[in-house]
Amino acid sequence: MNAALPPEDLAHVLAHTRELWGEARGQRFFITGGTGFFGRWLLESFCLANDELQLGLRATVLTRDPARFAGQAPHLAARAELEFIGGDVRKFAYPAGTYRYMIHAATEASASLNEQAPGEMLDTIVSGTRHALGFAAQAGVQKLLLTSSGAVYGRQPAGLTHVSEDYAGAPDPLAAGSAYGVGKREAEQMCTAHARRHGYEAKIARCFAFVGPHLPLDAHFAIGNFIRDALAGGPIRIAGDGTPHRSYLYAADLAVWLWTMLFRAPTARTYNVGSSESVSIRETAAAVAGVFPSPIEITVAQPAVSQAPSRYVPAIARAENELGLRVRIPLAKAIERTVRWLQPAALATH
Repeated sequence: MNAALPPEDLAHVLAHTRELWGEARGQRFFITGGTGFFGRWLLESFCLANDELQLGLRATVLTRDPARFAGQAPHLAARAELEFIGGDVRKFAYPAGTYRYMIHAATEASASLNEQAPGEMLDTIVSGTRHALGFAAQAGVQKLLLTSSGAVYGRQPAGLTHVSEDYAGAPDPLAAGSAYGVGKREAEQMCTAHARRHGYEAKIARCFAFVGPHLPLDAHFAIGNFIRDALAGGPIRIAGDGTPHRSYLYAADLAVWLWTMLFRAPTARTYNVGSSESVSIRETAAAVAGVFPSPIEITVAQPAVSQAPSRYVPAIARAENELGLRVRIPLAKAIERTVRWLQPAALATH
């Protein structure tokens, strides 16, 4: 979808980051992964801050296909302060000049690639991070943010309702589907070691699950699939038994958290990024159905089994206590805003 993000959401991001931007006045940013789900939110909020606060910021954005992105987001492609360069994160040509800030968010969280081509997934993360760090050293970067993942913890134990940054678990390197988590774990170590060597700050955001405009509706994100089903009139299809627990942070809050971490987080310290409100997949489906004015059927493919449900839910006390971050947009409102952006008529009578 080519639409710009909702003005109220961008205003939310600026309202909660306004005091952060002053240090960046007149500076350049380099962003990998700037045209995906995370990237669209970062770029639009960057441009709003630049306009509203008259900061004189510029950003160079690495993307696989600048022309394709220009067709998808002409309002961003036309921005004078944004320069889009094409290339693979593993071998892109380094642009000239200095950049004070860098956000490395290039690796797609693709379940299909992780399962079907784990070697490609691992190489994209590790080689891409190594190449990006080489640029950080050349460009004189002072603050770097890596978007890592909660996948670095491996399978969350059944008895652990919320996983904290101190949890010492890890993905099984021999298990199918571990390439993403293993790669992100190595990327974290690479970033912190490189930052120590070259004297800049590296901040690590361990991202969990999200909802909002631009979230893919045809990938492995359950909430996106449920919104897609509901917009089609239903039924909302739950592929398993609906018992796993997840949590969802709205993308406007996500953007606040990421900008805050880039500017304010201490170096070599990890922070979980997400909501701590644990909801089952069944409850998620019901929450999606609940924002629509007409009843929507929910189907469950498998009967529930009598065992502890799997969980992928972060503890966020560190981000709350050390950085003052909060979940400000509740799940029901987050779903409603996402649906309204995708298809305003769907909620016309709601």
